Amino acid sequence: MLTSARLAVVALFATTVLAGKRGLCWTFCDDPGVFNNGDGEVVAIYDYETYAPVSTNGNGGLGFIGMQRCTDCSSSPIADLASRQASQGWATVFTLNEPDINGITPSQAASWYIQYINPLAIKKALPAVTSSVTSGEGLSWVSQMISACAGQCYFDYINLHWYGTTFAEFQSYVESAHSQFPNYQLVITEFALQNPAGGQAAQVSFFQQAFPFLDGASYVQLYFPFVATSPALLQANGGSASTIVGTGSCLYNNDGTSSAVGNLMY
Repeated sequence: MLTSARLAVVALFATTVLAGKRGLCWTFCDDPGVFNNGDGEVVAIYDYETYAPVSTNGNGGLGFIGMQRCTDCSSSPIADLASRQASQGWATVFTLNEPDINGITPSQAASWYIQYINPLAIKKALPAVTSSVTSGEGLSWVSQMISACAGQCYFDYINLHWYGTTFAEFQSYVESAHSQFPNYQLVITEFALQNPAGGQAAQVSFFQQAFPFLDGASYVQLYFPFVATSPALLQANGGSASTIVGTGSCLYNNDGTSSAVGNLMY
């Protein structure tokens, strides 16, 4: 049964304007409620799955967004997508994690999307793509998928990932995505500097510029800095992420408190 608080969150995500834009992208953390201090800046959470995150404090009072990260996952079977959405009550769905570099063609994605995502009567995001500028990847992959959809894919958001070396690069990428898809809102569901030599201090400087830019961009609906976990948990459970991105962008310290980057979320 949905509680009154949960109903309020669902109602919030059914609207087109949110009190805040910030969200938690995570797979391992203890208490997401650390970032829900009542000021409304942090409003969302997703865990790459269609089941709500497991923690000592559930969703931490944040709006959970289900993600069907692959066409059919053992942890999130496509056959269970509709029933999980209905039973949990989430009002937004994210789809496919970086298919542009994982062997899924735009045509395959379009057919899959029409069959399984279209029927969900909630807000929908196209698959999350990388910031690659290689032909057939990144934004060009999105454009090709939209063409393959032939007007039959119903979606609300373009979903972006970005890793790079400077804020200027990030700003240019986001602005170029908006220029290419001006009629759709953007959700940026992973972003950080790519393992900068300056470590956490460099990430703090980057996010100090990125957050105000994204907050002021009317075409950005939600954004999720990578990643809402601790350095120790990222190294233990994050595969190559701790090498590629580094641990400086983690929102938590190893003791579960908010890190220097996490403090920017409030």
